[in-house]
Amino acid sequence: MARWLRPLVGALLLLEGAAALSFLHHRYEELVQALFRVQSQCPYVTRIYSIGRSVEGRHLYVLEFSDSPGVHERLEPEFKYVGNMHGNEVLGRELLLQLSEFLCEEYRRGNERITRLIHDTRIHIMPSMNPDGYEVAAKQGPDSNGYLTGRNNANGVDLNRNFPDLNTLMYYSREISGPNHHIPLPDNWKSQVEPETLAVIQWISSYNFVLSANLHGGAVVANYPYDKSQDQRFRSHRRTVNTPTPDDKLFQKLAKTYSYAHSWMHRGWNCGDYFADGITNGASWYSLSKGMQDFNYLYTNCFEITLELSCNKFPPEEDLERQWMANREALVAFIEEVHQGIKGLVSDENNNGIAGAVISVQGISHDVTSGDMGDYFRLLLPGTYTVTASAEGYQPQTVTTTVGPAAPSLVHFQLKQEVLRKPPERKASGTRMNNKALQKKVVPRATRRRTQR
Repeated sequence: MARWLRPLVGALLLLEGAAALSFLHHRYEELVQALFRVQSQCPYVTRIYSIGRSVEGRHLYVLEFSDSPGVHERLEPEFKYVGNMHGNEVLGRELLLQLSEFLCEEYRRGNERITRLIHDTRIHIMPSMNPDGYEVAAKQGPDSNGYLTGRNNANGVDLNRNFPDLNTLMYYSREISGPNHHIPLPDNWKSQVEPETLAVIQWISSYNFVLSANLHGGAVVANYPYDKSQDQRFRSHRRTVNTPTPDDKLFQKLAKTYSYAHSWMHRGWNCGDYFADGITNGASWYSLSKGMQDFNYLYTNCFEITLELSCNKFPPEEDLERQWMANREALVAFIEEVHQGIKGLVSDENNNGIAGAVISVQGISHDVTSGDMGDYFRLLLPGTYTVTASAEGYQPQTVTTTVGPAAPSLVHFQLKQEVLRKPPERKASGTRMNNKALQKKVVPRATRRRTQR
């Protein structure tokens, strides 16, 4: 085949695959059917599981893509997409269903890029975090949907304002040179969150997610942490208070990966707003407390951004195919970003993995930890870094490594156990004392009186 024909044939295959997708709005039962249909078409690389139930009892389903579904393979990163957190912001829900169908179809076709992605990544897709709110919004329909109708869950709570407020703890901790990572949850946190939020927190605590995106609507921009400003006086939704994380440049790169792969997000002018490169720091746009993306960064190893994907929160069905074509490459390209930086194993001298080992990068005050099998993943921009692995009971190890622009660099650590030093022995005096004499020597007089009463 002539070389110039190959890209054309590839494009035609993708278009043919896109034509097989169902561009319509899915109610809850239809969403469940669509997920199980994908699982039945690609049974060897997919798995469906529920992380819990909504207030009204609907399952919060996740579709997993992996060459070993249900199993974490060493050095294979975990990725997640979450859609429909706000029930009336529905485009992300439909895009994730379309992405699921697309990944399955292209895998069956033998698409090398998609096959490699599924074999090298464990991908988790949750189309709807708020199925109860969606049903409320869907009853109104695209034409008459109110701006807030169905936004909250069945208890009337905004799920993106419902996570434990770790930002406040982090800002206080920073003033006393404390950590801004793996901040412990308050003792009473479970009583303060909704069932959907509780399910997600338990989910992200169970998987060592590396990268994530949360799909919203109402604007067109890629939003990255921090969402909450430190200065609580700035509560106006249009007050500019840029609040960067220690990984600010990396987050900007992740956001630009999506915006420039999107058909028009990177242009900046959308929905009456302008965002340079189609990205924004969350707090620079408006300060948001108890949000999910900041929680991921402050509590887990996961780097999450929020994708605002449409001006219309509930676009009509005739616009879904256009939106899919605008987002398809971006959705795939963003998953591929999980394969950058460094990764490796932290083990002991017997090659047993060490769980919970801390990976610190000099100059970036944000650590990650190793998973249950001792493997770790640290997203980094290209450059040279000094990295230290440490674990309780072991001697830390430090290495210098260079990260390239393509695949992640493999950096393994083998930690030696700390040697417990015995306290120095006292020199024996020339005259051996009995216990009574020793007591008289070391116990103060006043104390002796009390003990002799």
